[in-house]
Amino acid sequence: MQKPYDAQNIFARILRGEIPNKNVLETDHSLVFHDINPAAPVHVLAIPKGAYVDFSDFAANASAAEIVDFHRACASVCDMLGLEAGGYRCITNAGADGMQEVPHYHLHIIGGRALGRLVDPA
Repeated sequence: MQKPYDAQNIFARILRGEIPNKNVLETDHSLVFHDINPAAPVHVLAIPKGAYVDFSDFAANASAAEIVDFHRACASVCDMLGLEAGGYRCITNAGADGMQEVPHYHLHIIGGRALGRLVDPA
């Protein structure tokens, strides 16, 4: 069962202009900005402007225009930040087991160095 969207989450507040951020790219449907606690030399967050809790909510309920805009914005940022040559990682977390901290769909775009294993074997 999908959790309800919390309109007071930090990304919703960023979208409303209540919390400052360092934008990389803004489009009609998406916002990409620098993470305040970067895990690598390049670490940005891409969020849709719509109220989507996680990837499955976005994939199931966003309009085609929102989905295309979001993915093209992410691709543009990878190019703008020079990540194409060395590679990068895109990560999204969903729910408690996925360690999702903010209940607004977001994609971490991380690069600028070798990143190691994605998940340690259990």
